[in-house]
Amino acid sequence: QVRLVESGGGLVQAGGSLRLSCAASGGDFSIDAAGWYRQAPGKQRELVATIVGSSSSTNYADSVKGRFAVSRDNAKNTVYLQMNNLKPEDTAVYYCNAMGVTVTARPFNSWGQGTQVTVSS
Repeated sequence: QVRLVESGGGLVQAGGSLRLSCAASGGDFSIDAAGWYRQAPGKQRELVATIVGSSSSTNYADSVKGRFAVSRDNAKNTVYLQMNNLKPEDTAVYYCNAMGVTVTARPFNSWGQGTQVTVSS
């Protein structure tokens, strides 16, 4: 089973930056697509950013375009979310998701446990 562990969350003032990391482990595998989601209190989980395929094509929610950047380091099996110019409305628990295939050709779709990001005004 491929396991994801997020890190990098915390408390930051509005206008500040954070970089979230999502480290994947659990044998030999390849990640075909990964995404960052967030869930604020009382709201549904929403997609923030995705990174897909060998070309690392990226896509972002309109609310974070120009401020957030998703990237990946295949050698480290890690996906990142660089968050700049943070706003109080970015406050949420951020979750990482990854889909791919193990070396034994078994597909996986894994979620991390989440990391809290709090932006103060």
